[in-house]
This record gives sequence, C-alpha cells and structure tokens, in this order.
Amino acid sequence: MKVFFRFFDILSVVRRYALLDLMELVDIPQVVQLLLKAYPQSDTYRDLPLPQRLRMALEELGPIFVKFGQLLSTRPDVFPSEYIDELSKLQDKVPPFDSEIARQQIEKDFKRPIDEIYYEFDMQPVASASIAQVHQAYLKDQNGEKGQKVAVKVIRPNIDKLIQKDVNLLSKVCAFLELISEDARRLKLQEVLNEFKKYLHDEINLLNEAANGSLLRRQFLNSHMLIIPEIYFEYCTRNVLTLEWMDGIPVSDIETLKQKNINLKQLSEFGVEIFFTQVFKNGLFHADMHPGNIFVAEDGRYIALDFGIVGSLTEYDKRYLAINFLAFFNRDYYRVAEAHIESGWAPPDTRIDELEAAIRYVCEPIFNQPLAKISFGLVLMRLFEVSRRFNISVQPQLVLLQKTLLNVEGLGRQLDPDLDLWKIGKPFFVNWTKEQFGVDALWNNLKKESTNWSRMLPELPRKFYETLDTVSTTSKQEHTELIKVQKSIRNWLIVLTGVLTMILLFSLF
Repeated sequence: MKVFFRFFDILSVVRRYALLDLMELVDIPQVVQLLLKAYPQSDTYRDLPLPQRLRMALEELGPIFVKFGQLLSTRPDVFPSEYIDELSKLQDKVPPFDSEIARQQIEKDFKRPIDEIYYEFDMQPVASASIAQVHQAYLKDQNGEKGQKVAVKVIRPNIDKLIQKDVNLLSKVCAFLELISEDARRLKLQEVLNEFKKYLHDEINLLNEAANGSLLRRQFLNSHMLIIPEIYFEYCTRNVLTLEWMDGIPVSDIETLKQKNINLKQLSEFGVEIFFTQVFKNGLFHADMHPGNIFVAEDGRYIALDFGIVGSLTEYDKRYLAINFLAFFNRDYYRVAEAHIESGWAPPDTRIDELEAAIRYVCEPIFNQPLAKISFGLVLMRLFEVSRRFNISVQPQLVLLQKTLLNVEGLGRQLDPDLDLWKIGKPFFVNWTKEQFGVDALWNNLKKESTNWSRMLPELPRKFYETLDTVSTTSKQEHTELIKVQKSIRNWLIVLTGVLTMILLFSLF
C-alpha cells in the first residue's frame, strides 16, 4: 500500500513540473504519446526550461532521486549537455533526522549505553546528507578520560527500505521507457540504474567506507599533499562509522584560504598529482571529490572525507587510459581509435578510419590552443559525443573516473585559472608506460611470478614426456613432422628451464 501511495506521489510531482514533456524528446509510438498527453499537466512551471524542471522535481522527490540525478549528471555519453549542466547543480544536503534516533542506533549496534562507548557525544549533528548525518564526539583514553576527538557518522533510519522502494519504482519506469522507446534503449536506462543501485548499497554499509578510508590512508600516509583521517574500526559497524576529527577550511572558501596564506597554485597542482597518483600508481581513487568532501589543512595539505564511493582500475584499464591520453595530446587520432577498438570499448566491426575522422573533427579545434588552456573535461565531453554515434559503451569504472577528473579539474581551475593539467599529468602517463613495457617490466613481472615457477619447473619433465608419448602414438605420416616439433620443444624447454631457474634463484635473495 505504501508503494502504491508513493507511486501517486511521484505522479503528482511529474504533473506539477510537466515532466511528460520529456516524452517529446524520444521516439515512442504514436498511441503511447496520445495516452500520455491525456494525462493533464500543470502550467505552474511550464515557462521554465525542461532541464531545470527535471532538476527541481528530483529535489522535491527526495534524497534517492537526488542521488539518481547526480549519477545521470555524470553520463554525458548518453544525455545532452543542457541536462548534464542542470543536474550537476543537484545538492545532497537534507535536514537532519532526530538525534535521539541516532543515539538509539548507536546503542543498538554496540549493545551498550552511548556514554560507555564515547566519553562525550554531541547530540547536535554537525552535517547531514541523504544517507547519513555526522556528530562530534570524544573517545575515552586508556584511563577512561577524555581522549581523541572523532566524527561519528550514523546511517539514516530505514534508509535501506526507502532505497529499495524508490529504486523498485525507478526500475519499473526505466523498463517501461525502454519497452516503448528506441531512444530509451540506446540510453541504457536500466544499466544506469543498476550502476546506481550498486553505489547506493555500497554507501549504506559504513564498513565499506571504513575499509576504503583505511586503504587510502595507508597509501597516503605521511604524504605532503593529502591527509586521510584515521579510522577507528572498534567503533565501527554497518550503521556507524567513527573516524578522526578533521579541522580544516572548505576548499571552496577561497577568501579564507588566501587569508591563511595558503598557496593556491600549489594546492591546485596537488589536486591533480593526487588524482593521477591514485589512478596510475594505486589503481584506486576517491570517486566523490566534490567540494563538500574536501577541506584544506592550515599547512596547505588537502583533507579528504567521505569514502563511500571509490573507483578501481585494472592494469588493463590503466594501460588503455595511458595510451589514449598520450595519443590525444600527440594528436595521434588513429592510435586513439585503434585503442578504443583493441580495448573493446568500441564494437569490433567499427571502421578505424571513420572513428579516427570523427575523433579528429571534435578534438582538433580544442587542441589548436595552448595546452595549459585545454580542458580535460571538454575533451571527454566531445569524445562522449562520438561515443553516441559509434555505439561505444562506456565502462562504469571509466564513468567514475571521468566524473572524478571533471571534479578535480573544476576544483583546480577554481584555485588557479592557469592550471596546466597536461604538464602535471604527462609524466604520470609516460612513467607508467615505461614501467609496463620493456626489459625492466619483463624482469619485474617474471620475479612477481617466481612463486609459480617453483611449482611449474618440477612439472616440465612430465609435460615433456607427455609430448614425446603423443609422438609415439601418431601415424607414421605425421611422425616426421611431430619429431621436428618435439626437437623444437625440447630445445626451447631447455632454454626456458635454465632462465626460469635463474629467475627463481635471484628472486629468493
């Protein structure tokens, strides 16, 4: 029954903001169009642009729809730019829930009164978002006295049920749209929704966030660019996260940063270095780097908060990213097109020359200006326009990467309008490529596999005997050819065994 009422609540918002006008943008059967037009639409907001109406409706429908809109804003590969610009304005700040409920949740999870868990707990929340709210607290030291100052994040009550209810409704809407519209099928609405569900379920389990934060802290421990707060796992559950309290200046507060004599140019460069270090060195990156999650310490280092969403890249992804970035800035559009097909991002039957020409048409005007003025984000936006034409599927991890890169670039240029991302990023591409190819890379990979060689080497004589046994059971006509193969295998096995034995011995020292 609640789902039924929620459905009509959504319909009333659709009517109020005349969102059925969106149907005119997609190809749907004439009969369906007539049925939809029969549903009366309000004229209250009809004088506003349709993208703005959509953004306002999502805000009114609540936190789950806001988050869905935020995800849509990261998909320029499938949505027009005017919608991307408007949906990017969606804010995640919502009123806090009752602090007494937060206390009850903490006591339920730890099975003891809150004053036995924390030395002091401020019932007034300091921040509130769609998934959780944050309270200030102090831990107890070994003597039971006032200890470390911490931030305690508590999940909103019944958020999982609310998410499931609204996501189920969204799923039905997306399925209906894909059923009646070819454009909706091209936009892959259900695929986008499935991606959204994955992020949401990761976010509402705060143990995931604790693990992400701990790993990032370990990777940037003692960094001169970035501070990650310590996670106190003994005070963490699925619904409660306790981490080191961080005092800092919001990165968007430029005036205060200047008053504190923070070097804005250096800070902007740090942001780019941190991003490329995470991507090409660690393979794991903070994927929610909007200004609300980033502060600046008084010593000029970044402070990163909220680790609910992180992205990860395989060596395969990193290889093609490096190849593409280098090829782009060398204006080698043929190599860009070739890499898209090799990686499987573009369909295998794509003609390289046609894809190369399309990429050249959108990128060449951009590159006819100084590199320092080129926007990585603009390059990606233009590429996504090409993606739509050639039916190139964008991988979820690359969508997260694109979203993060746009955030980093926007933040960096806000701090320093002359920020040259290419100058900072190119050494990362070049060094990573050197590390992955050549003699040194081969030697390192062989050493990495040395534990497997110890298992494989003793098996070589048996494998060799099985090959000889195969020769002895074949027909005479095939015998001569197999003997040649056998001799070749034997020679190579002798060489390989020697090389592998040396590698194994060296790797032990």
